[in-house]
Amino acid sequence: MSSETIRVLIAEDEALIRLDLKEMLEEEGYSVVAEVGDGQQALDRARELTPDLVILDIQMPVLDGLSAAEQIASARIAPVIVLTAFSQRELVERARDAGAMAYLVKPFSKNDLVPAIEVARARFAEMAALDGEVRTLEERLETRKVVEQAKGRLMEQRGITEAEAFRWIQRTAMNQRTSMKALAQSILEPGTASEGSPA
Repeated sequence: MSSETIRVLIAEDEALIRLDLKEMLEEEGYSVVAEVGDGQQALDRARELTPDLVILDIQMPVLDGLSAAEQIASARIAPVIVLTAFSQRELVERARDAGAMAYLVKPFSKNDLVPAIEVARARFAEMAALDGEVRTLEERLETRKVVEQAKGRLMEQRGITEAEAFRWIQRTAMNQRTSMKALAQSILEPGTASEGSPA
C-alpha cells in the first residue's frame, strides 16, 4: 500500500454487504469516507467528497448504480467499480458503457477486490492523462483507440504489462515533445520498431 491513503465511497443498499466491504477495505489500508444506500446519495456524496474511488452496487433504490456510475464517470470525479449479484453479459457491457473501470460479481473476496481497485485506478489515471491532451469527445475516443492499439503492440513485442506499455508511451511522448496519439500512431506504422525500452 502506498503512503497516501486511498479514500473510498461505498454505495450498497444491503447493510451487511456494505459492512463486509468496509471491513475488507479497511483491512487493506483503504479509508472509507462515506457509506450510502442509494445511487442518488452516492452521486451527491461523490461530488461533495471527491473520493479516490467509488464502489457502487448496480441495483439500488432512487437512482440505480449504472446511472450513478455514468454521472460520476462523465464528471471525472473518481474511478468507479460496480458490484452486482448477476454476471449477465449485458450488465457488464452496460457498466462499461456507463464508465465503470472494473466490475465485481457478488459474492467476492478480498482477493478479487484489491486487483479490481488497482485496475480501476490505473485505467482512470490513463484516461485522465489522455483527456489532458485532447479537447473534443471525438478526438478523445480516437486517441484512446490508437493508444489502446499501440499498448497492445508494445505488450506483444516486449512481453510487458498494459500499465508498463502505457507508462512507456506517456514517458516517450513527453521526452519527444509529441502527443501520446502521435507516438501511438508511429508505433502502429508498419515496419516501425519503437526505440527505447520500457521500465
